[in-house]
Amino acid sequence: MNRMTLDAITRQADAMAVDVFEIGLYKPAVDGRANEPEMLPRTWDKATLLKSVGWLKYQNSQGRNIYIRPKGEHALSLVDDLNAAALDRMKSEGFQPAIVVETSPGNFQAWLNHGRVLPKTESTAAARALAERFGGDRGAADWRHFGRLSGLTNRKPKYNTNGLYPFVRLVEAKGQPYAQRQSFLEGISVQVEPSGKGHAPSTHRGGPTETRSLRPIDYFRGNPIYGGDNTRVDLAYAVYALAHGASEDEVRIALRSRNLQHKGPEKRQAEYVDRTVKKAYNALNSHSR
Repeated sequence: MNRMTLDAITRQADAMAVDVFEIGLYKPAVDGRANEPEMLPRTWDKATLLKSVGWLKYQNSQGRNIYIRPKGEHALSLVDDLNAAALDRMKSEGFQPAIVVETSPGNFQAWLNHGRVLPKTESTAAARALAERFGGDRGAADWRHFGRLSGLTNRKPKYNTNGLYPFVRLVEAKGQPYAQRQSFLEGISVQVEPSGKGHAPSTHRGGPTETRSLRPIDYFRGNPIYGGDNTRVDLAYAVYALAHGASEDEVRIALRSRNLQHKGPEKRQAEYVDRTVKKAYNALNSHSR
């Protein structure tokens, strides 16, 4: 067994800091059944994973890509398809990855440690927000997406160079939670709160519901989860406020509290506010189905 492969897998597993892993061995096309992909799943603890490295190397050599993820709910988010500049920006903004894996030359996956186990809905929302903020693959942003296992090769056909494939390289495996997790997760909790408490949110237009504890729109504008994108801020606030009983007029006033002149003349500004409120209602209605 290649000692470097064992070392890389050991370090990645340690940094993920979970008791049980799901391993996926994916082959794009099974011999004799062209165009029929196959996933061979395994559920292992760390000891079994490390004992199985030789078998994984053999399966990898036979054309299978090897993936890993925590089993069940966990404290990690995977951000896929990042470049080096995005990784640098993550670190400079306080989102230091717990694990960085180079899946092919110049292409990276980052696992971020939130410091606590997240429920599935919150975990998916966190992964999507991170992908949006740092330019990752939104299609890979959910609570249980597979990441590549380091120390093995990336068997995608486009990387085939005379039968040789690039190794999946473990770049960092510090395992530590990132600095901005508290404020980031507060923003995520606000986003998922309408659907995350086991009841359908109110979509009553202008109902006289108690709103004294409603968070102001400035709370959203100052939250780093939105990366200064005021369009995202406006929609997130509108969803939150309507779900918590704010009237439509209150929401419209809040949206108008920033300068909207860049949207165009007054008619365009009003249309933007209308669209935002409509999108918020649509989001709430989808949660309540």
